[in-house]
Parts: sequence; structure tokens; C-alpha cells
Amino acid sequence: MENHHHEEPFRINSPEFDILNKKLERRNFLVKTSLGLGALAVGSLFGAQKLLGSGAAATSEGAASLEEKVLKALPHIAPKAKRVVYLFMAGGPSQFETFDYKPKLVSMAGQNLPDSVRKGQRLTGMSANQSSLPVVPSIYGFNQHGKSGTWVSELMPYTAKVVDELCMIKSIYSEAINHDPAITFFQTGNQLPGRPSIGSWVSYGLGTDNQNLPSFIVLVSKNGSKDQPLYARLWGNGFLPSKHQGVQFRSGKDPVLFLNNPEGYDGADRKEMLDYLAKLNQLQNEPYGDPEVDARIAQYEMAFRMQTSVPEVMDTAGEPDEIFELYGPDSRDSGTYAANCILARKLLEKDVKFVQLYHQGWDNHGGLPKGIAHQCKNTDQATAALIMDLKRRGLLDDTLVVWGGEFGRTVYSQGKLTAEDYGRDHHPRCFTMWMAGAGVKPGISFGETDDFSYNIVKDPVHVHDFQATLMHLMGVDHEQLTYKFQGRRFRLTDVHGHVVKSILT
Repeated sequence: MENHHHEEPFRINSPEFDILNKKLERRNFLVKTSLGLGALAVGSLFGAQKLLGSGAAATSEGAASLEEKVLKALPHIAPKAKRVVYLFMAGGPSQFETFDYKPKLVSMAGQNLPDSVRKGQRLTGMSANQSSLPVVPSIYGFNQHGKSGTWVSELMPYTAKVVDELCMIKSIYSEAINHDPAITFFQTGNQLPGRPSIGSWVSYGLGTDNQNLPSFIVLVSKNGSKDQPLYARLWGNGFLPSKHQGVQFRSGKDPVLFLNNPEGYDGADRKEMLDYLAKLNQLQNEPYGDPEVDARIAQYEMAFRMQTSVPEVMDTAGEPDEIFELYGPDSRDSGTYAANCILARKLLEKDVKFVQLYHQGWDNHGGLPKGIAHQCKNTDQATAALIMDLKRRGLLDDTLVVWGGEFGRTVYSQGKLTAEDYGRDHHPRCFTMWMAGAGVKPGISFGETDDFSYNIVKDPVHVHDFQATLMHLMGVDHEQLTYKFQGRRFRLTDVHGHVVKSILT
């Protein structure tokens, strides 16, 4: 996270300027109290808890920060979603083996990708030197499902059962062709590290509805293949106040690192320590007004409350057998994707604002048929179960569910092509994601790709468009939610993005 530099109050340390110093202190007091009284007044009008929980701690910009706080205390538009669960399939799932059915490829199997289709588009270094780019259709079958008649691969029989709840977007495209910049782009709106993640922006703009849990929680599957690394900065707060960073919950006896008391240290000791620590932090905060001190105090207090709330929410022993059967056999194994889906549902029930699951292993440059079958087996049943579970509990109406990776895969084979084995390289020009739940039209397919799923022929959706649409569903105008840092006002979508209104109810 970037360091925040705050100027010390101007002060002249000599006896003859004592009067001036007192005037400066008096001015500082009036500024602080006037802003504080203003904040209280606004809080009385719009709800103090929402205002104070909206995430904008007072900044060195004084009155401007109060204005931003007030703007964020109110939704810009009527929200459809109260919370988000984002199922991120890290590595780039192949659209050919999942949701983008291309039957015409069968007749072209083994033929070189036509130049008229490629149009000189760049390739990665992994396939740029191949002597040919042979077209390869999926070896897996597709069938239509549901009233919507949505085409789904045989690898996803459980997702096929819930297609009438899904809004399939087949025309997503990105600017990044390699994993790290592509994932960073999706999560932060920029290919370079350092910007706040999408969950942090949601936390900053909308605050929290549960004072005992973080507003942004991350779960990483332990059963995902570790072909590509994940970095904590993907759920980092960037230049936003640190209390908006995502908190990773892990499997094992310590779900949140450094949360439990040391051995021989009880709750009363902890509370006494926090009280004294808060006093020390407050003494530091008085002359400087550093928002990071406020954030530090808030985080210590949150950690104390989480000592009770986290064990409760992590305990799935009380779930009936029927739930574990619904989510699949892996759901009893803490830390698996299926177990994390159950935990995500519990967190959503607790009104955690943004829950993100990462499942690695979709980077199939070679041995794709076997690799993607394994990935679908690990995720398909639990993904569909989460949709069904949320719906029957009445949560799907105001929860947005998102599924997708950082890019798609190429129509041509990377490496040796055989009748039963092949690989696919990265392809950012078009790929498939889906949304479900609050505010999106169920049972539709939006956008179209050409017969090679190489180019978009109808209704393109850029990464920034996806981000703008997600924020819109949460009641936030992506152009209005900004944060001033180093002289510039930043936002998640940079200077781009349009809400995809055609998919909204």
C-alpha cells in the first residue's frame, strides 16, 4: 500500500510566538469540531451508522473529505444488489469447453486458423513461433438446457440445471494477454499493481452492514492447481484507507492470521491492551489528523469483535447433511472450493458486502481435455448449489453472483494436436462470464462471437463495462465514486466503462 504523507501542523517554537501558536491551535480545533459537527448533522439526517461506516475517514483535504463522505453515504441510484459473491476462476477457463458452443469447428479440425479471422492480432510468446495454428474443436459434447435453451458443455451438468437463473455474457474482452496484468486489470481496473481492488471500492463506497465482520472477505481454494500465483494485492486497498482491504479467511484452526490471543492471554487482557493502545493512537492522531491512525484503531477494534464472530461463521458443523449433499462430497473438507461456497453463503447471510472466491488451475496450455475436466469436477456442483441455496433462502433476489476468469482460450491448439489431446493459449479478445441474481435478466445469453470464438460480432463488453455494471447494481455510479490521491481523482473504471443496460431487469 502506498504511504500517505501528512503535513504536521504549522508551529513556531519560540516564546515570542506563543500567542500565534495558540491561535493556530484554536483554528485547528475549530476546523476539526466544525467538520465533526457537520458530520454529526448529516449523520442525523441520513443515518449515522451508514455515514460513519461508508469508509471515507477524514483526509488531509478537510472539508472536501466530508463532502465525499456525504456523497458516498447515499446510493447514487436505487441498488438492486445488497451484496456480491464473485467466483473467480483464475487461469482463464476455455469458453470452448464450457459455454461457447462452436459446432462449425468440427469440419475445420486441424486446418490452420485463417488470416482473415486472426487479423494480425498479437499472440503470446508461447505460441507465436509455432509453424501452424491448427483449429481444434472441443472433444466434449454440448446440449441445450432449461427453458432458455442455453448451450452448456457436458462437463458442467450441475450448472446446466440452473441456466435459467444465469445471464450468460459471451462477449467479454480484455486488453491484457498475460495472467498477472489480466487478473490485476479485472480486480483493480488497471494492469499495473497499486490500485484498490473492486471489493475495496465497494467497501469504501458503501461501508458495511455487519459491524462484527469485514465488509470484504476472500477465500482461496486449497484444491485448486497452483499453476498461476495469486497475490494479496489482488484484494488490497491500494491507496484507499487500509480498513477497506480484503481479509483472507483460511482453512485450519487460525482462519484469520494473528487474530487469536497468544497463549495465556485472555479476553480481558486483550480488551485492556486495546483500550490503552487506542489512547496512544489517539494521542498520535490529535496533532496530525492522520486517517490511517483512525483506520488502525478501527481495525484493532474489529479484530477484537472478530474473535467471537469468526469462529461462529466458520463452524459448519451445524449444517444439515442435505446441505453437504447439495454442495458435493468435497464440501465437508474445509478449504476446498465446495466448502468455501458453503462458507460464502454463510457470510452473505451475515450481510458481508463482498465475498470473493478464487479457484486456481484453469491455465491449460497443454493436456486441456483432462485438466479442464478436473477443474469442472471440482467446481461445477458447488457453483450450482450456491445458486440454488441462495434462491431457496430468498437471498438471490438481492445478491449478485459472478463467475469468470481473466481471459479465454484460443481456438487453435498450442503444442502438439492429437485426436484426444491438445492445449489452448491465452485469448483476451472474447470469452464468457456469467452473472446471476439481483438486477440481471435470468436465462439469457448476451453478446456473440464469430464461428471461431476469436472475435466479437455483437454487443462487446469490456472489463470496465463489467465493472461499471457491477457497481451500478450495487447502487453506485462508477463515474461518481472517486478518491483523490497524489493530485488526481481515481476511480475503479479509470476514465472508461459503460453500464450494460441490456442485461438489467
